[in-house]
Amino acid sequence: MKKYAITLAVNRQSHALLVSQTASLLEILRNDLGLTAAKYGCGLGECGACTVLVDGKAARSCIIPARHLAGHAITTLEGLAADGTPHPVQQAFITAQAAQCGYCLNGMIMTSVALLHQEPDASDSRIRDVLAGNLCRCGTHIEILEAVHLARQRVVVTAQLNHVSIED
Repeated sequence: MKKYAITLAVNRQSHALLVSQTASLLEILRNDLGLTAAKYGCGLGECGACTVLVDGKAARSCIIPARHLAGHAITTLEGLAADGTPHPVQQAFITAQAAQCGYCLNGMIMTSVALLHQEPDASDSRIRDVLAGNLCRCGTHIEILEAVHLARQRVVVTAQLNHVSIED
């Protein structure tokens, strides 16, 4: 099978790789780069366990051919933390104890990060609609929604603080 030389920007680092025509981004992340937070769930882009950010938007890595992602910024759950400090959405999930088995957690967090980046004041119904595509078999939906609400509050407060001048 023919291999393609590509450079992927993953978590703010450049990676030169040889990938097959059929290799999914999920395969490359897990097998070649050792980034295992994105999980293999359905393999069809339906469950959300494999969600990553591509140029800041939630994307299902199990169905995206890796060879198409050169020149795009890819962020995995491992890339959200800054200097060992969890991303505000990660911290909200910790605070709300929004995990049971944890298999869906990657997708829930990455989808929430993308949503709150685009819509910091997303309504409850919008949050539910967006997260509906991420499956959770353990039934921790109430805690997950609580975590996203908590993260939304933190994002809105941070945005407000960033718009306050020192002279105010």
